[in-house]
Amino acid sequence: MIAAMEDPLRSAPDVPFYLPAGKEIELCEHAHRCQLPLMLKGPTGCGKTRFVEHMAARLGRELITVSCNEDTSATDLLGRHLLQGGDTVWVDGPVTRAVRTGAILYLDEIAEARADAIVVIHSLADHRREIFLDRTGEKLSAAEGFSLIVSFNPGYQRSLRELKPSTRQRFAAIQFGYPDEAAEASIVVSESGTDEATAKKLVRIGTKIRQLTELSLMESVSTRLLIAAGKLISAGISPRLACVTAIAQPLSDDEEAVAAMRQVIEISI
Repeated sequence: MIAAMEDPLRSAPDVPFYLPAGKEIELCEHAHRCQLPLMLKGPTGCGKTRFVEHMAARLGRELITVSCNEDTSATDLLGRHLLQGGDTVWVDGPVTRAVRTGAILYLDEIAEARADAIVVIHSLADHRREIFLDRTGEKLSAAEGFSLIVSFNPGYQRSLRELKPSTRQRFAAIQFGYPDEAAEASIVVSESGTDEATAKKLVRIGTKIRQLTELSLMESVSTRLLIAAGKLISAGISPRLACVTAIAQPLSDDEEAVAAMRQVIEISI
C-alpha cells in the first residue's frame, strides 16, 4: 500500500510529513488540475487534515482552513460588515478570501455546519465556481488555483447530521482509513520521536482496542492518539501511564470501557 519509490517532497522541510496509503496524492493533484472539488471521508484522526496540509505545500498554494461546527453560518464563511474607526467596512470571510486569492479552501467536518453555510458552497462546487455576496452585491469567480476540499466522518455523522445528496454529488470523494500496522508505526515514529519498538507496541494497542466493538465507543483509537502517547513516552512519562492518559481516557468516560482499555494497555506495553 505504501509507495515503493521515495518521494523527495515527503522529506522536504517545508512540506508536512504525510505517508500515502494508496493513490490519494495522485488523485488530489489531478482533481486540482481538473478543478474538481474533493471530499475526504474517514474517521477522526486518520490523517485527513495532514493530507490537505501536505497537498497545499506540494501544490504551492496557500491553505485556508475552517473547522466547522454547529454554529458555523454562511456569514462566518462569506464575511460581514464591521465597524472600524467609525466607518462600516466589509471584511471577507475565509471562503471569500480563498476565492479571491486562489487558495486551497479546506472545510473540516463540513456536515457539522449549519444548512445555510453548506448551501453557500454549492455554487463553488459545480461548474460555476463562484459565490454571490448579497451584502455587497458582488459575484466572485474563483481565481486561478482555487480548490475546494471538505472532510467529514460518515460513521460519526450518522448519529447526528448527514450530508444531503445535492451536496455530496458535487464532489469527487476519497476514502481514508487507519494505516496498516507497518505504516502506522512509521508515522508514530516520525511524528512523536519515539523509537520503533515502542511505536509498534502503541500500534498493536490501537489495533486491539479498535477490535473491541463491544465497548461501543463513539470514536476508536486514532493515529493522532497514538502519536500523543508516543510524545508523552518520549518526554519521560511511563509507557502505561502515557497510554492511559493519551488513549484510554480521551475515548470514554465509562469506567468499564476505560478498564477494558487499561487491560489491553497493561498486557501490551
